[in-house]
Amino acid sequence: MLSARAADARPYACGMATNTAAPRRRQRQAETRLGLVRRARRINRILAETYPEAHCELDFGNPLELLVATILSAQCTDKRVNMVTPVLFAKYRTAADYAGADRAELEEIIKSTGFFRAKANSIIGMAQALCERHKGEVPGKLADLVKLPGVGRKTANVVLGNAFDVPGITVDTHFQRLTRRFGWTTETDPVKIEHEVGELIPKSEWTMLSHRLIWHGRRICHARKPACGVCPLAALCPSYGTGPTDADEARKLVRPGPFS
Repeated sequence: MLSARAADARPYACGMATNTAAPRRRQRQAETRLGLVRRARRINRILAETYPEAHCELDFGNPLELLVATILSAQCTDKRVNMVTPVLFAKYRTAADYAGADRAELEEIIKSTGFFRAKANSIIGMAQALCERHKGEVPGKLADLVKLPGVGRKTANVVLGNAFDVPGITVDTHFQRLTRRFGWTTETDPVKIEHEVGELIPKSEWTMLSHRLIWHGRRICHARKPACGVCPLAALCPSYGTGPTDADEARKLVRPGPFS
């Protein structure tokens, strides 16, 4: 769902021409730290209005299911993972079930998600660690989660934010691309991006910000050809013009979803 703002996109910097014949990229004016914080928070507010239904697009019923689904989502679409997990979750209900899984059977179920042997190793190793260290329960702390096999900060923050309501920033490829386009960071390291963005946005908004950026990246701000001409953030984005600015042309690029 796109907000009415998308129909009236305006360039970001004051004094810039509003015609579509302007240079492909804007020349950014110097921005103060306070200006950056205010712009970042305004972008977050507009995204909240544009995607009020934003949520994790992986299907899950408990923290263990989300942890497994997130491991499977590496280099795979959420839609494909959601096609696999009903069978997987019906067969393996506890950490002990995964820890004692027949590897060949597990690999066969998750094969279509890609890299299935490595993912099976991660799932079995993660489950064994849960049984050995946490009595089979998924811990609700970042420090404990990242010590599990196959679980990095990205996966841990997905689980914390969506299964435990602990604010976390999920730096996936969409999040990295958009935060650089917005001029929020110039970093390429996910941990550095997480910390820099965390300083711009209130902690209580971190989980929802992650969802909103992922939704926007999937629907409008694509990697190769973003739909700049219908983007609700055009007036605030220093990368406006990376994609077509003509509304009719840009509208053809919008992917409405859902992606789950």
